[in-house]
Amino acid sequence: MDLEQLEVFRKTTPDWFTMWSCDTFNGTQNSEDQLLCQDFHLILSIFSLLYLIICFPIGLCYNALLVLVNLYNKATMTMPDVYFVNIAIAGLIINAVAPIYLLGPATSKWAIWSFTSEVYITLLILFNVSSLVIMYSTTLLSLDYYIERALPRTYMSSVYNTKHVCGFIWGGAMLTSFSSLLFYICSHVSTKLIECSKMQNKEAADAIMVFIGYVVPAIAVLYALVLILRIRKEATPLDHDTGRLDPSVHRLLIATVCTQFVLWTPYYLTLLVNTFLVSQGKLMDEHYMRILHFINNLSKFLAFSSSFVMPLLYRYINKNFPGKLRQLIKKMHCGHQRCSHDRATVQQVMT
Repeated sequence: MDLEQLEVFRKTTPDWFTMWSCDTFNGTQNSEDQLLCQDFHLILSIFSLLYLIICFPIGLCYNALLVLVNLYNKATMTMPDVYFVNIAIAGLIINAVAPIYLLGPATSKWAIWSFTSEVYITLLILFNVSSLVIMYSTTLLSLDYYIERALPRTYMSSVYNTKHVCGFIWGGAMLTSFSSLLFYICSHVSTKLIECSKMQNKEAADAIMVFIGYVVPAIAVLYALVLILRIRKEATPLDHDTGRLDPSVHRLLIATVCTQFVLWTPYYLTLLVNTFLVSQGKLMDEHYMRILHFINNLSKFLAFSSSFVMPLLYRYINKNFPGKLRQLIKKMHCGHQRCSHDRATVQQVMT
């Protein structure tokens, strides 16, 4: 789309179509800045509609299917399946948070409700917990895959142990998000308390999230990938062990790591940039504020999109998932009665 087509599209677009508003900027009413703001918010409105119409139902459906299929086939679950169930549960939470954010006060023209600070901090904590669970599940999946490649029969990365590890991931994510909860509590306490006045610092909480939620997992994933590449180059007698993971798991692991970091890196970078700018105390030009505001919201869309991209990757790369899904559908269709195929199998075994 060239500049002339963009100008025609901007002029012919109804005012109600634009979800995002430029009224939040009360600086100089520069015509170029206003046009830039309208273009940015028109793009954000299109992304919002696409997410609500396409991405939200797809993510909700596939995340729920991923969880149900693997819980139905507990006996055949592998270590990667447990981590992907963990990621899918976090994806369901992000799926629930995204529409509330898109239809809330942040989109002032389309806001269907106004939530208080209690609702906002609850959504923030849910989003932070889910993001931490996703990043650390991806990280530990990489490390456990290396352990399984190097020592396939030690059961260090067994399904039983992985389930307990996933429980610790959720507990650790909740403890890490405790700083946001303290920020909320102190915002309702008298500012005369020195302790709470020091805790009223959103930038400090964002810096903690960047370090714990992105820097630490990134270093651990890079370390795990280096170990995996090193062991793949070395041929050992264990390469023909039938107890090893399916080769498709390696492709799924690489696709998962690359996708997660591509989708979450912009979000954490914007948090880091905002923290740095606030800590410096410099006033930005309104033109750059609009650009930063646009990039910030665009990075949130990328983070939200991880909730529907990951189950699609799992669906199309994991070759065992379609068969498990067919078994679940057949079981639901037959109900409590045994299916004809199952009866024929039992009769064959008896004979």
